[in-house]
Amino acid sequence: MTHASKPAADPRQNQLLFALLDTDWAHWLPQLEHVELRAGQVLHDAGGAQAYVYFPTTAIVSMLYLTREGQSAEIAVVGNDGMVGVSLIMGSDSALSQATVHCSGQAYRLRAQAVKTEMGRSGPLFAILLRYTQSLIAQVTQTAACNRFHSIEQQFSRRLLAGLDRSTSDELSMTQEMAANLLGVRREGVTAAALKLQHAGVIRYSRGRISVLDRTRLEHHSCECYSASKKEHARLLNPAMRAPAPLQAPSPRPVRAPRPEPLHLHARVPISAPQRIAEATRQVQA
Repeated sequence: MTHASKPAADPRQNQLLFALLDTDWAHWLPQLEHVELRAGQVLHDAGGAQAYVYFPTTAIVSMLYLTREGQSAEIAVVGNDGMVGVSLIMGSDSALSQATVHCSGQAYRLRAQAVKTEMGRSGPLFAILLRYTQSLIAQVTQTAACNRFHSIEQQFSRRLLAGLDRSTSDELSMTQEMAANLLGVRREGVTAAALKLQHAGVIRYSRGRISVLDRTRLEHHSCECYSASKKEHARLLNPAMRAPAPLQAPSPRPVRAPRPEPLHLHARVPISAPQRIAEATRQVQA
């Protein structure tokens, strides 16, 4: 029995692709390749070459740091908000972390060489990609601080919210073991946090799927790291933001000629005292 393939998602469901100018989009569209990503698929390894950059539309990708002992921790998450492969933007051909698909779904990819060519061709495009890179660095920084200073419950809540922002539903595919690996903590800690949230009526957990029942309360159980990272992304790369139009110099205001002083034809000219005496003498002599 064959299954019909899902229709390809609109590539501009990806916020980064949506932010491109129409001229840049016209160059990119013929080169974009639609792909289906499966959960657990490794897009690139840490230190490995990057043949493509990926723009998820419905898939969610975890950027992982791996230790020599085989332990892992998620340093960033990428979905329809951005791209996988920012090392190319910074001029490096090798990746800093492992990119593993967390939730299966659709994406578009572009060859690494094509990205380099397009960045050299278009200044506005390069500026957009740099802004996204900064927002991703902000997410990595916020995640590091969160893992150091906040409780497992707060970290778990933050990660659920990050997944919701990049998902098309209120349900996430995530086992407790997977969550522990993403956060770099013991599974028992995640189990305790998940049970607490479930007893509070915030989530419902069943067979590796987590349904968020009350997002507002989940945000209250999270820490400030979630909102800080989200605000920074919106500031740097609002989905509706395009490259700014060239600034136009304001037209000069017309310079008005000074108005001439009115002539007072009947104004009397003051006469000095000697002049009055001389005038009176002439009248007498006359």
